[in-house]
Amino acid sequence: MPHKAFLVGIFSQPEEAAAAEELVNELAELADTLEMEVVGSRVVRIREPNPKLLVGEGKAQEIVQLAENAEADVIVFDDFLTPSQQRNWEQLSSLAVIDRQEVILDIFAAHAKTNEATLQVQLAQANYSLPRLKRRWTHLNRQGGKAGGMGAKGEGEQQLEIDSRVIRNNIAKLKRQLEEVQQHRKIQRAKRLRKPVPVAAIVGYTNAGKSSLLNAMTHAGVLSENKLFATLDPTVRRFRLPGGQDILLADTVGFIRKLPHTLVEAFKSTLEETALADFIIEVCDASAAGLDDRHETTLNVLDEIGAGDKPIVMVLNKMDLVTEPIEINRLKTRYPDAVFASTINGMGLDELAERVEAFVDAESKVFSLVIPHDRYGCITQIRANCSIISEEYDNDGVHLSVKAPKSQWSFLQTL
Repeated sequence: MPHKAFLVGIFSQPEEAAAAEELVNELAELADTLEMEVVGSRVVRIREPNPKLLVGEGKAQEIVQLAENAEADVIVFDDFLTPSQQRNWEQLSSLAVIDRQEVILDIFAAHAKTNEATLQVQLAQANYSLPRLKRRWTHLNRQGGKAGGMGAKGEGEQQLEIDSRVIRNNIAKLKRQLEEVQQHRKIQRAKRLRKPVPVAAIVGYTNAGKSSLLNAMTHAGVLSENKLFATLDPTVRRFRLPGGQDILLADTVGFIRKLPHTLVEAFKSTLEETALADFIIEVCDASAAGLDDRHETTLNVLDEIGAGDKPIVMVLNKMDLVTEPIEINRLKTRYPDAVFASTINGMGLDELAERVEAFVDAESKVFSLVIPHDRYGCITQIRANCSIISEEYDNDGVHLSVKAPKSQWSFLQTL
């Protein structure tokens, strides 16, 4: 039976009310991804955070009553709750109380498939749970704290120390395992970088259609669902541009507002695919109410991982869902350089390929080559990584005129 969730959003200034409502709607999508049934919600204004409960005691009692009336069994806060605030809420009510961090961690845990993603999620969960251990053993502290005198440790305190040691040891083990997996990834990445093929990283807010775009362009067969964080594992596929040159497209994990800091750190290696790319394809959901904020979040994350200075091709996906002429005109005015696309009906995909090719061409120059017959194997690499303008055969060898990306220049200069 799915959990019944009552959602709570927080804001402090009147102008933040609409954004808080939108974030609660997004939290509802996150809850749905975990197959929770949302039975109610409340957005609360506070002057300043209450150290004990985040909101005032009166508002807290009101939220508990609303949640109980809705027959919820869990209250989910859109904001971060400290371990002590979580304990205080669960003492105030008979309901479980969690925050946005815990929801996202659970989603990541459910969707991780590769060894690296699984280790990253386990590490993030361990770091999240360590300061919250006391919450699990409060009942034993109350039962055992009085029996042994002032200096004696209660059963809960003893168990807390044991659990804390187990989790710390597990964190150290996960870090070692993750280092080994990441070292293997670095070797794979180095091999790709030795092949002088331009790399484009597909980034964007979660559920914007990144995997759908990769599938539409390369027939990659990557999992694509209308759910947040449907896929976490990076996928790299080769794509042939209209002029015949190949590039690599790297799909990455989706971004989201208020991403838990533990996950930002844990997924740095996954996001390195973006930092090492030659340029960025940013996929946005054109039909999303919070498009501007989601775009801003993506740009902020790119800055954080050292990819903020990369050239960006913006793709407004899901245009098949935007039917109002006024909204279409607004989008074209707001984002005049974007590619308007739909992976459902193929709209804009040819334009995107041409835009990508134009970027690659801008970073390319023309070489005239004569490849001797005894070095014919070099032509295979040239075909894969350059655009062939002309090709002629005679007794000297193969005469080629090729347009080559910057990463190919040193190789071609040796021929």
